[in-house]
Amino acid sequence: MSIAQYSVRRLFVSIFLLIGVSVLVFSIMHMTPGDPVLMVAGLEATPEIVESIRREWGFDQPIYIQYFRWFSRAVRFDFGISLTTREEVSYMISSRLPNTLKLNLVSYGLALAVALPLGIYAALRKYSFFDNLGTVIALLGVSMPGFWLALLLIITFGLKLGWLPVFGMGTWKHYVLPSVALGASQAAGLMRMTRSSMLEAMNQDYVRTARAKGLAEKVVVYKHMLKNASLPVVTMMGMRLAHILSGAFIIETIFAWPGIGRLTINSLFSRDYFVVQGVVLLTATMIVLANLLVDIAYCFLDPRIRYS
Repeated sequence: MSIAQYSVRRLFVSIFLLIGVSVLVFSIMHMTPGDPVLMVAGLEATPEIVESIRREWGFDQPIYIQYFRWFSRAVRFDFGISLTTREEVSYMISSRLPNTLKLNLVSYGLALAVALPLGIYAALRKYSFFDNLGTVIALLGVSMPGFWLALLLIITFGLKLGWLPVFGMGTWKHYVLPSVALGASQAAGLMRMTRSSMLEAMNQDYVRTARAKGLAEKVVVYKHMLKNASLPVVTMMGMRLAHILSGAFIIETIFAWPGIGRLTINSLFSRDYFVVQGVVLLTATMIVLANLLVDIAYCFLDPRIRYS
């Protein structure tokens, strides 16, 4: 099977997967406690006003009709109108999506810049003081919740030292604390995965053969070891990239970052169904596409892999 055939098959399967996700999130939102119509009308609204609003928004229709109406618009990137602000959900998402992408890409780049060289160096200096120290730091990074690290950063560098701003979006200084809080766990996981993959590659016959040929150590490490050890690392990188939207929800709320993560949390509290459904469907689409790109990247990293 060629890469093109495999990609078409995966895209076909992904369509059904996204349809299943849309059904699931639509059902969960409509099963949650609370009536969105009362949120719009107010607690003191008369029954006549409530019924009028219910008909206006289509909530008087059967659940399957509501779903098909919403999904037929969602495939055209029309997620409806916000129940609370009366803005188009597509505009609300598109206006905040760049802010979320900027923050996540900065944190993702920071994680890669730290994790890959430290993971390689730790593998080359196995069981040294640096390797043991890196192991402890990586375990702390993986174990520490992101919101707890965010609060520690705010208290230390924002309130006590006053070096960096802790709320909002503005200059490059506003990126520092949320990027570190968001990228710490990513860097820790990637560092451990890079170290483990490099250690496994070091014991392979082709590495010993390359060294026996008298190749320079840099060539052995970067051309032979790192390339063959990159498959699990690329998999983790792809999964981290796939969660580039969903991973920032809590961090954006803590730092008052004007992204879709904060928008989703606020919409959940206000029972704004259409906003939550639009964000979740968009996030699921990115995760599915990221998984597909990772699978396709395998054959370029390792020609031994065939799609059969």
